[in-house]
Amino acid sequence: MPKSLLVFIFIFLILVSALFANHQSQKEQQVLAPTPLIDFSLANLAGELTPISKWRGKIIIINFWATWCPPCLKEIPDFITLQNEYADKNVQFIGIAIDTPELVADYLAFININYPILMAEIEGQQLAKQLGNVVNAVPFTLIINADNEIIFRHPGELSKTKIRQIIDPLI
Repeated sequence: MPKSLLVFIFIFLILVSALFANHQSQKEQQVLAPTPLIDFSLANLAGELTPISKWRGKIIIINFWATWCPPCLKEIPDFITLQNEYADKNVQFIGIAIDTPELVADYLAFININYPILMAEIEGQQLAKQLGNVVNAVPFTLIINADNEIIFRHPGELSKTKIRQIIDPLI
């Protein structure tokens, strides 16, 4: 067998292994035993400090996002739709922007978001890590049940279908 073919096969196997490991890592993050949500407070765009405990007792979907992140911006219209659908079912979406207030305000001027946006700036990556974002991905989404327990973590883009699969049994 030619040496170049062996090198190609070796590189191919390494790439496949890396992709499988990444997929397994994301899969493991999704389904975990419920863990209590830590209490934290962040400012909204008006600068008012808002504790996450404000929504205790609701099913909460927390989404870490940024204006420079195309998958984040792609998710937002779906979150707006879902917030409308589930508004009367004790479900609350919350966006946590890992960005500057100026960039977020500029973006929000073009889209009518119907859920709270809290500001974490770059420190939001550390908060996301504390909440289980071990791969430091953006977007990063958490689903918290009405007992204030994190029941789902997901790095990367998340579909409406997947969110419905998780929150419908909780309602």
